Formats: sequence, structure tokens, C-alpha cells
Amino acid sequence: MSQVDLKKLEKKLGYTFDQKDLLSLALVHSSTNRRKTDGQAIDNERLEFLGDRVLGLVIADILLKRFPKDNEGDLARRHTALVRKEALARVAQGIKLGLYIDMLPSEVACGGRENPAILSNACEAVIAALFLDGGLVSAQNFISLHWADIMEEDHTPPQDSKTGLQEWAQGRGLPLPLYNMVGKSGPAHAPTFVIEVMVKGYTPQRAEGTSKRKAEQLAAGSLLKVLLDL
Repeated sequence: MSQVDLKKLEKKLGYTFDQKDLLSLALVHSSTNRRKTDGQAIDNERLEFLGDRVLGLVIADILLKRFPKDNEGDLARRHTALVRKEALARVAQGIKLGLYIDMLPSEVACGGRENPAILSNACEAVIAALFLDGGLVSAQNFISLHWADIMEEDHTPPQDSKTGLQEWAQGRGLPLPLYNMVGKSGPAHAPTFVIEVMVKGYTPQRAEGTSKRKAEQLAAGSLLKVLLDL
């Protein structure tokens, strides 16, 4: 990426990098298939990993302060909605991040610059770059600004995971999700249940909890996250 393009993007991010290479790396899609001499990939996938964790931490901190009366379940549902791929892609679209992503021409021809998965991954990588270059405050400033509108849209906690998964399946004409208890451990007074949830045509997910209901909710949330990220 040219220095001119980097400066344009920095202006949109509201931050000037000391380590320009970090921002450049955050924008390298894996389709470029670049490698170092030792064979390590030169792309933004490792930064995606870090950015996902930074985003989760910052959003959790914001929610605790913004919704002091919410219980843990309500906070968790809000958190899931704000860190999922759709929210990231929306922020990326808002700053036109797709224009700056380094990818193969064939990927561009297939709509790569508008692809929600590519956009969301690049957005996570940019958050990681902000964190590595300017510390947590720099990442917080970006997230607080660009997630503000999403938070303002609905002050009610998102629906529970089981309802969300059921509506996802029904909306696609699929049978209702099936829940099966596949394990139980621990003493009678404090058992742990393992629940598996299945939606036809997709890989089942499992979760454990101190009650069947909690395990079902966690399993549904896990599967719903996978489905929404597809």
C-alpha cells in the first residue's frame, strides 16, 4: 500500500501509526500467499486472533459501565451481538476498509472488497494493530467511536441463544434444533451436564453447564456463533 493510502486510512481511523508496517500487515489478506524466508505466512490472520480478544475486552468494559443493572446473561447476549462478524463488517464498511485490503485480483473480482468475512477479519486485524502500536487506549478510542451507533440502536438485551438459533433455522426452512444430553458428571448435589445441539446440515456443537437449561443455552450460543460466521 502506498504512503498516500496509508495516510488516508489513518485519518479514517483517527490514529497515526509509529509502526506503519503494522497497519500494512493488518490489511494483507491470506489470498496473497506471501511467505517469509522461514515459510511463515505474511498476512493478517495472527493479528485477527489478537484483535478479536481486544475487541471482546473493550466491549465488555463498555457494557459494564453502560448497563449497570444488567445481569450476567443480559451482558453476555449484548456482548455476543457486538463482537460478532456482522458488527465488525458493518464498521469496516463504514470506514470503507475494503478499499485498502491487499488481496489477489482474482479475490477482488469475486467481490472480495465487499465480502463481510474478509472485511470483519481485516477490522479485527486493524484493532490489533492499533493495540500493538498505541496501547489499549488507542484501540478503545476506535472501538468506542465506531460501535457507538450500534449500541444506540436497541437498549434491550438481544434474545436468548435458544430462541435465536430456532429463528435462524426457521428462517431458512430447516427443522427445529435438536438438543441431546450426551454427558453428566459430578456429585448429585452439583452435577455438570453436557448438551449437544444439532441443526440439520451443520456440525453439532456441545457445551456444559450446571443445569440442562444453562448447557442448552451455551450450546445454542456456540452453534449460533458458528452459523453466523459462515
